Amino acid sequence: MSHNPVAQALSESPLLILDGALATELEARGCQLADALWSAKVLMENPELIYQVHYDYFAAGARCAITASYQATPQGFATRGLDQAQSLALIAQSVELARRAREDYLATQSEAKTLLVAGSVGPYGAFLADGSEYRGDYALPETEMMAFHRPRIAALLAAGADLLACETLPSFAEAQALATLLTEFPDSTAWFSFTLRDAGHISDGTPLSEVVGWLNTQPQVVALGVNCVALESVTPALQQLQQLTDKPLVVYPNSGEQYDASSKTWHSAPSGCTLEHKLDEWQRAGAKLIGGCCRTSPKDIAAIAHACQPQ
Repeated sequence: MSHNPVAQALSESPLLILDGALATELEARGCQLADALWSAKVLMENPELIYQVHYDYFAAGARCAITASYQATPQGFATRGLDQAQSLALIAQSVELARRAREDYLATQSEAKTLLVAGSVGPYGAFLADGSEYRGDYALPETEMMAFHRPRIAALLAAGADLLACETLPSFAEAQALATLLTEFPDSTAWFSFTLRDAGHISDGTPLSEVVGWLNTQPQVVALGVNCVALESVTPALQQLQQLTDKPLVVYPNSGEQYDASSKTWHSAPSGCTLEHKLDEWQRAGAKLIGGCCRTSPKDIAAIAHACQPQ
């Protein structure tokens, strides 16, 4: 591993602000995503809207865009009649859209810090599209799990993603398969972020201490943490993680609203629960990469960026 983009970005400022939701922001802009492909459907149908969302997050103060490839896999696209080459071209396009948004935004700035593009690698459970990315109750042999993830990872890296975001991971076995797969791409780095059963366990029930103890031995994993979790779960999980690792901690939770995976609907958040309200608390608990997941918007990211400005 020759280059660590997270370390480079954190050398420029103590916090790396990530973007917010992509899929729910696309829905807010009129896309119909009640679909097994979720945001990957928009790669096929309206890629310019993805570009616009990426641009708006950079303009709001995000320094890292996460690509629209969370649910983009050759296996998923095959259900729409796309062949391997067409599928990999769409995955590459997810990187190109984020890179173009970065270039166009940088063209308006005189002194911008490093801006990153993270290639999203969603879990096998996201391909299943049955809510299992929040449970981790699926199992594939490690070789099959690696075979599932390999084409997308290769396509994201070949298209120029600065690093990978192995995100919303519910399964320790899957995390191990992904970290092992990274060694086939020796110049690559990734952050790993997990969904939680509770503050001490990832969704499949594995203790965080066991997960992190293993990931600490993986030099290509350059940050770790949690995403797509309820706001109130974040601080206790970060406090645990802070005791377990020296790697930078990443957190991008949901807006505070509750998601019902069976009805695919959202229910409102407790009041006073926003990313901005929690920012100081999370930084005290060691978070260095902070953004938002489902139902967060460029306004939420702008509020974090504003809170980080010297007063």
